[in-house]
Amino acid sequence: MGHPSAAEARTDPHGSKGQLGTPLDGVFRRVTLLRVQVVRTSGLEVAYERVGEGSPLVLVHGGTVDGRMWQPQLAGLKDEFTVVAWDEPGAGRSSDVPADFGLPDYAHCLAALIEEIALGPAHVAGLSWGGTLVLELYRHHPELAATLILVDTYAGWKGSLPEEEVRARVEGVGRVLAAPPEEFDPTPPGLFAGATPTEFVPLMAEMAAVAREATVRLETGLMAETDQRDLLPVITAPTLLIWGALDVRSPLSVAGEFERAIPDTKLVVIPDAGHVSNLEQPERFNEAVREFCRAQSPPAL
Repeated sequence: MGHPSAAEARTDPHGSKGQLGTPLDGVFRRVTLLRVQVVRTSGLEVAYERVGEGSPLVLVHGGTVDGRMWQPQLAGLKDEFTVVAWDEPGAGRSSDVPADFGLPDYAHCLAALIEEIALGPAHVAGLSWGGTLVLELYRHHPELAATLILVDTYAGWKGSLPEEEVRARVEGVGRVLAAPPEEFDPTPPGLFAGATPTEFVPLMAEMAAVAREATVRLETGLMAETDQRDLLPVITAPTLLIWGALDVRSPLSVAGEFERAIPDTKLVVIPDAGHVSNLEQPERFNEAVREFCRAQSPPAL
């Protein structure tokens, strides 16, 4: 598929769909009354949340979830940044993903969002599958990324994991997809170092409940066949790596490969965190992002 046509942004008129998901206790209570906005590109509607004012920070979620996974960042960083969290095609409140979508198509859609809402060069952060997508954005649209923030991610499964591990993951997802609909639960094992943080249990359940089988199948295939190791040495954007010290899905050895391959990079390891470090240790995560972005503000347009 080719590069998307010019996007058209609008505000979603549907009232309740414009609110973030589940109320959260304490400091990470949801951003209330926030309306979902939509970019139209290549016949797709791509939903996103936007809060705050300041240097642009675009957040790209992982697989089997949607933009609501960034609730602690939307709430915690909006005082200093324009924070944007999208629902990728095939997730959350966005259109279904076409069956022939490839990784470059996701990247072009993300580029269309950044261009349409006039963010200019942005800090672009992606977790897990989202980090792989951010790398693909950089491959095709490096001018849109002032910096990269790669979180517990991969250069594709093929590029970061042993062949037998990739095969095991594909087979595991196949078993999930073969289960009866009432038993479908796409949430992979090993997301957290311990139990899911209590305040995020309802959110994780809500996101799993609306995950789409077609998206899970497509993204699993893309991750299994993607190897982006050729891209890492030619990245010139300042890059922050954030990794959970106890991540078993993308272990610290993967972070080490990224750190050695990318010329201008900094690694922050978050203690007591697994694969979803932004939810398991949100305060430490937000501070790492804030400190890095302050030092690497994108140029004014």
